[in-house]
Amino acid sequence: MTTDSIHIPVMHREVLHALDLSEGLTVMDGTVGAGGHSRLIAERIGTGRLIGFDRDPMMLNFAEQRLEGFHSFLFHASYADAPEYLMECGQPQVDRVLLDLGLSSDQLSDRERGFGFDAGGPLDMRFDTSRGRAAADLLMTAGEEELKTIFEEFGEEPFAGQIAARICQERKTVRIDRADQLESCVRMAVPSGRQATGKNPATRVFQALRIAVNNELEHVQRMMNDVLPGILKPGGIAVIITFHSLEDRIVKSAFKGKQSWQVLTRSPIEPTPAEVRLNPRSRSAKLRAARRNP
Repeated sequence: MTTDSIHIPVMHREVLHALDLSEGLTVMDGTVGAGGHSRLIAERIGTGRLIGFDRDPMMLNFAEQRLEGFHSFLFHASYADAPEYLMECGQPQVDRVLLDLGLSSDQLSDRERGFGFDAGGPLDMRFDTSRGRAAADLLMTAGEEELKTIFEEFGEEPFAGQIAARICQERKTVRIDRADQLESCVRMAVPSGRQATGKNPATRVFQALRIAVNNELEHVQRMMNDVLPGILKPGGIAVIITFHSLEDRIVKSAFKGKQSWQVLTRSPIEPTPAEVRLNPRSRSAKLRAARRNP
């Protein structure tokens, strides 16, 4: 595990512009991560309050260091559970909400959890390793049809059936509990002629497993449809950054055509080519913003 954060906050200029910050505001960062966006926000709201959430204790440790000296409150919890924690702060509603739904570079490089095939390591993939089922356990116990569904629905993987079948065949003789083993299974299942140049064929499968293990889309759905309208003050602004079409569809649907929202981004804002060159992991990011109507 790294001792210093290596994560670069995505589209930070665009985020700050969309949030329209000023002195004294209360801002909730629902995915505080290493505190990159939060630090920039805290510098601009001065005497205001920054309230941050993250399901990953490692990320909260980074954020605590970066936000030292600022008026901030950090909670080890999901943004979807924000109401009870905001009440703890005596702040049932906030002026601004930011959600950056991307995986941190620190998490991807963590060799203990296997979020990415580059870092290797045990296939855990849980944001909070103290609860829930690790990815390796899911791979070893789920039926072939369940695995296929996970890869199709959460990864939009065209070879979901072949990959699920290969995993079920492999696990008869060996426990698939490391990132390199899963990557190898995918490579063997996907026809070589259909493996995109420059993109690891296991990308969608790793995404799908991570989403399944952490119930990510359930949290996004609950936040956008049930929680966000209640915790954001009238006139307040919500800024959401997504990294794949499944999340983006949920966010777009929650804002679109609802009387309670004034959409501020007609089409999603994407990183500039210069940012993508400097930070390739930003390439799939999309930013949407909306104002809560009175």
